[in-house]
Formats: sequence, structure tokens, C-alpha cells
Amino acid sequence: MGKSDGKKKSTSPKVAFGIDIGGSGIKGAPVDLATGEFTQERVRIPTPQPSTPEAVARVLGESVGSFDLPGDAPIGLTFPAIIKHGAAYSAANVDQSWIGTNIADVAREATGHEAVVVNDADAAGFAEVAYGAAKGVPGLVFVITLGTGIGSAMIHNGVLIPNAELGHLEIDGYDAETRAASSAREREGLSYEEWAPRLQRYFSHLEFLFSPDLFVIGGGVSKKADKFLPLLDLRTPIIPALLRNDAGIAGAAALAAAEAE
Repeated sequence: MGKSDGKKKSTSPKVAFGIDIGGSGIKGAPVDLATGEFTQERVRIPTPQPSTPEAVARVLGESVGSFDLPGDAPIGLTFPAIIKHGAAYSAANVDQSWIGTNIADVAREATGHEAVVVNDADAAGFAEVAYGAAKGVPGLVFVITLGTGIGSAMIHNGVLIPNAELGHLEIDGYDAETRAASSAREREGLSYEEWAPRLQRYFSHLEFLFSPDLFVIGGGVSKKADKFLPLLDLRTPIIPALLRNDAGIAGAAALAAAEAE
């Protein structure tokens, strides 16, 4: 018998599977947990219409079945809803029959793997801390996506604080995302200079309430961060996200692996 080195070997899987469920597409890939990179090319399958639990379950089975995964590989899923203990408490861009459904149970029955479910913005935010722009940053990190609405994720010392709907803070009598989201800029034909005061008001408010250590800005508009981030005057550092479209899959896989430990 060989000698033991006295160290406890980790039983954590090196690869987990991430699935990003959206209103138009369901994307999945195995993720290298050390780097956040996909170990095989991502598969995208159109979201069935109507996107009922039964219809989506079939796609989940097809997606996972496209890859040769170890039987104990955990699966993480993003879902556009408020998620509590694996169940949906809302439904955005998917069928309303999901409300009250335990998504983790649906995924486990469809794929044969244990599943962890997380809000889509939370998954993307966690990925930026685990692998992206906020990797190695201690303290409280906010990942804010500026898109059709405002998505938000709060991570404190590597621990996700779920379901932070900070896009719906009321500021100056308005739901914040109706004025500060990227879609508001496009809808009203605002220049980046005209949009910046709205972002300033929003991020200053977050800064006052939470005193974060870092803001990370995601969403498609983050590709043009140089056009608006320099216009903001904050005490908190604010930087663009790195992972973009891969963030949801990577974050879901990482959270599933952490749950499996």
C-alpha cells in the first residue's frame, strides 16, 4: 500500500454543467471549475413555445444528453425568476406555469443529475467574482447589468446573497430601471452624456445604502463602458464585466459545484 501524504483529498468535481435558461434560448456547456472556461463547445437549443415546465424539461434532457458527463457531475441552472429553495416565485419571459414549480426537481427528473437553480443575474454576478472582473476582490461586490432592465447580484467575500432586485429600487419617485437601464437610453434617444446623470444618481444611491467595495457593470452596453463609466463620480471603483454571454453558464456551474461540496 502506498503511503498517505496526510492531506485530505478534495472530492469536489473538476467539471460541472451549466445551463442558462432564457426566453429565446437554452444554452449549456460543461465548465472547468478551476478556470470557468467551457471544456466543450456550448450547445444552444431554442426555448420551446409555450415554455412550460414539461416542454423545457425535454430540452434540458436533450442538452445534458449532448455531452458525456460523469454521473455525479452537478448541474447548475439559471432561471429568469426569483428563486427560493429551488422553486420559482416569479417568471420573466417564460411561461407563467413555472411560478410555484420546483425547478430543481424538474431538472433532476429530466437529466438524472442533482441540480441547483439560481436567478440568472445572480449566476452571472457570481461568475464575475469567481472567474472574471472581480476575481480576488474581498468585501462586498455588486454586479449590475444594464440591459432591458437592471439586474443585480450581491456577493460578499465570495458568498452570494440571492435575489437582490436592486433594479427596482424607487429613486426620485421612479422604479430605477425605468430611467437608468440601457433600454431607457435607447428608448428616449439619449446620448451617453445625457444618460450618465441617471447612472450617477442610481449608483450614488447604491453607494450610500451599501458602501460596496466594487461595482462591476455587465450587459451588452458594457462593451462601450469607456463611453460612460468615466463620466461617473463615485468613491467606489466601477469596472466593466469580462465574461459577458458566458457568465450565466459559468456561474451556475460554479454554484452547483459549491453546493455539492
